[in-house]
Amino acid sequence: MKYQDCIEAAQAPDAAPDGGTGSDFAACDANINPVTGLASDYLNHFNEAIMLLEMLSSSPDCLDDFLAWRPASYREHFAASRFKGRAIAIAAYDAADPNLRGSLEALAGTMTAMLEATRTALLSNMPPEAGGRIAAAAAARLKPLVARAGAIINGESDAKTRLPEQPQAVVDRLMKRSSA
Repeated sequence: MKYQDCIEAAQAPDAAPDGGTGSDFAACDANINPVTGLASDYLNHFNEAIMLLEMLSSSPDCLDDFLAWRPASYREHFAASRFKGRAIAIAAYDAADPNLRGSLEALAGTMTAMLEATRTALLSNMPPEAGGRIAAAAAARLKPLVARAGAIINGESDAKTRLPEQPQAVVDRLMKRSSA
C-alpha cells in the first residue's frame, strides 16, 4: 500500500493495523519497512537540519532555526511526533533486528555529533562566509550518512558489515576540512 493510500489509516486511532499485535506493518504503510521494522520518517529529523544548513549561505536568518534543532533518538522522535502510527513505529523499532537498530543508532549518533559540532562552530565568532562554508560542508557530509541510514531502514544495506565511522572521527574530519 502506498503512503498516499494510507492517510486515513495513519490518522486513525493509534492501534496496530493487525488488531493490536503490531506485526502487520504492510497493512498501514506508515513508512515502516515490513522487513526491517524501521520507519523512514525518522530521517526527516536530520533532513530538516540539513535543509537549514544548505540555506544558511544565502539566508543567514535561518541560523536561529538551525540552532533550535535538537537531537532526538528514534524513540524520542516518534514519541514527540503527531504521527498517528507513532506507537506502532516504536513497537516495530523495539522488535527490529538489534544489529539493524545498532547500525541506525550509530549513524544517528554520527549525524547528531556532526550537527552539534556544526552548531558549536557557527556560534563562534567567525565571518558569515566562513559559517556558510562550514554549513555547506556539514550538509554535504551528512547527506551520504542519511542515505546510508535510509538503506538500513529499507533493508538495502548489510548493516552488520558496514558500520559507520565513529562520530568523533567524522566530526574531526569535517572541522579540519572546513577550517582550511
